[in-house]
Amino acid sequence: MSTTAELLKGAAELFPDEVVTQAHVRHLDLPKGAGRFALITLDNGLDHTKPTTFGPQSLANLNVAIDQVEKEAADGAIVAAGITGKPFIFAVGADLKGVELLKRHEDALAIGKGGHDVFKRLSSLAVPTFAYYNGAAMGGGVEVGLHCTYRTVSKALPAFSLPEVFLGLVPGWGGCALLPNLIGADRAVSVIIKNSLNQNKQLKGKQVFELGIADALFEGADFLEQSLIWTASVLTGETEVVRAEVDRGEAWDAAVARGKAIADSKVHGAAPAAYRALDIIAAAKNAGSAREGFDAETLFDLENVALADLIMGGELRSGIYSFNLVQKRAKRPAGAPDKSLARPVTKVGVVGAGLMASQLALLFARRLEVPVVLTDIDQARIDKGVAYVHGEIDKLLLQGRVNQDKANRLKGLVSGHLDKAAAFGDADFVIEAVFEEMGVKQQVFAEVEAVVPEHAILATNTSSLSVTEMAAKLKHPERVVGFHFFNPVAILPLLEIVRAEKTDDASLATAFAVAKSLKKTAVLVKDAPAFVVNRILTRFMGEIQNVIDEGTPVAVAEKAVEPLGLPMSPLVLLELVGPAIGLHVSETLHGAFPERFTVSPNLKAVVEAGKRGFYVYDSGKPELDPEVAALLKQGDSVLTEEQVRDRVLDAVAQEIGLMLDEGVVAEAQDIDLCLITGAGWPFHLGGITPYLDREGVSERVTGKKFLAPGIASVPV
Repeated sequence: MSTTAELLKGAAELFPDEVVTQAHVRHLDLPKGAGRFALITLDNGLDHTKPTTFGPQSLANLNVAIDQVEKEAADGAIVAAGITGKPFIFAVGADLKGVELLKRHEDALAIGKGGHDVFKRLSSLAVPTFAYYNGAAMGGGVEVGLHCTYRTVSKALPAFSLPEVFLGLVPGWGGCALLPNLIGADRAVSVIIKNSLNQNKQLKGKQVFELGIADALFEGADFLEQSLIWTASVLTGETEVVRAEVDRGEAWDAAVARGKAIADSKVHGAAPAAYRALDIIAAAKNAGSAREGFDAETLFDLENVALADLIMGGELRSGIYSFNLVQKRAKRPAGAPDKSLARPVTKVGVVGAGLMASQLALLFARRLEVPVVLTDIDQARIDKGVAYVHGEIDKLLLQGRVNQDKANRLKGLVSGHLDKAAAFGDADFVIEAVFEEMGVKQQVFAEVEAVVPEHAILATNTSSLSVTEMAAKLKHPERVVGFHFFNPVAILPLLEIVRAEKTDDASLATAFAVAKSLKKTAVLVKDAPAFVVNRILTRFMGEIQNVIDEGTPVAVAEKAVEPLGLPMSPLVLLELVGPAIGLHVSETLHGAFPERFTVSPNLKAVVEAGKRGFYVYDSGKPELDPEVAALLKQGDSVLTEEQVRDRVLDAVAQEIGLMLDEGVVAEAQDIDLCLITGAGWPFHLGGITPYLDREGVSERVTGKKFLAPGIASVPV
């Protein structure tokens, strides 16, 4: 049996580029004469923009620090030990860069065992241990603290989570075993399953305390000082830490059942991580309480095996791939011009004052903090649009997200004017969000070009029309760019930036600079019909509609794609987008690619009947609207769920292959980034191309995989 040090040394050889975290031990005298104290500080030597992580060498360094503290505790040289992080950061978990490189199950197993072997030593010292969550704590950063006797948390802590299930893992260094035994199974399920599957929702410091994860809450300014004073009071008996009794009866089983229902609603059984985590939480019920002699080792073994199995699985590789797309590729958009070419934007114009235009005005005002002026065809519409923006700012004020002064300033930035010349005469960036019809948009651009400065960018929020054609009649088509947002604008990060045939680098660079200021994920796309997301979704939805039109029952067609674990079913998505918009995009694409894109007569009938969707919700869940059912005219070709799924995935793979051949985006990675950030497709799919590769669809349809070996898959 190898020692922990040997285990970590072997694992470190697999992580050659690890950013190593040091574990510095210093000693101090606690207040109130409580005694000598050893404090371990985790620090990778970099500033807070490079958070502290745990790779094998980092774990080995912590292990050495604990060696020292353990001896001091045994010798009576210290009365307690603590662990904290560098400024603003406690620790954010495992080094995922190394996890990507693992090729063998036994190596993955060693990572789980190595973390457990180091962390659990904190719970077996001869003195009490204290974790001081001073800053961001995620994954293994949370878990190292769970092994301590007591925990404090800063009110200023911005992010605290166990995000592993979100990525395709389980909290594998004690999270599944220890958290439910600390705060109860129901609260643990919320942290481990619900928050993770809710776009990796983060907890703030106060919430960490209220959940019972931390025993004390202190202000950020003097957090460590107050934590040490509190530590002294605990050690001297002045403060008694009382924790709620954990319910190990039916409530535990109910919590696990709730977790399964949450997982089913989010991933529909398509990704195993949540279910593996719930299995361990269920097993933790019978592990006994701390007073009864808690059987941690059995649970740690379960975590080790689950972690290793998932590390070697496709969903985790897709999850890491997705994480890298969102955190890295998104920050360096492929094909973006030199940012030094960007021109400053000190005023923004918005053509239109409807809901989308008003959402854009709010976003520009909040992020750029420059004047924003709306125009429309009459004053009443303009007033309504401005009132909407002001009302949304008032909501932000009520929610405490802005103060009164900020709210007043933001409202003052947003105005409306009927005269485009007066509105846009000094604007640097004007975006149109009017009716999706080419003639209307060309007329708007002609009117705007006549009154804006020569340097002003003209942007269109079109979802499917040709930006090149829109700019064709202008004197300066080189300053026209596509700037396609996704609804709801405040939530979905994607911004498709479309380069038309004559768009110049300066205009494009300015568009990317504005996108960055708006905190959007910008992806450069070619001026092709429906660009990326709408083209793929329309092909996807089109095949669903085709099989329904041909005779497959609606319920079968919907259920067929559940194994993908999409955020919502195709027809619920259609309802969200709006059947009329869906029909318009399908007509646009049918005009461009009639051999692949159809216009569903049933969808047309639904739109003409004024229906907002296929479903009614009278029973609290979606059921086919009887009026819609009466409109449907179907053939007699009935497919099975598997046949529907194959047909839909084949269509999507074909379309992606064609888009890559056409150069709509630089690489398959950009398509996946678009689907994750613009359509909310889950991390465990990696967007879509890793899933298509893993399931053999890519090779069946295109003759090759979309991604190279080792990208979103186990390295060869």
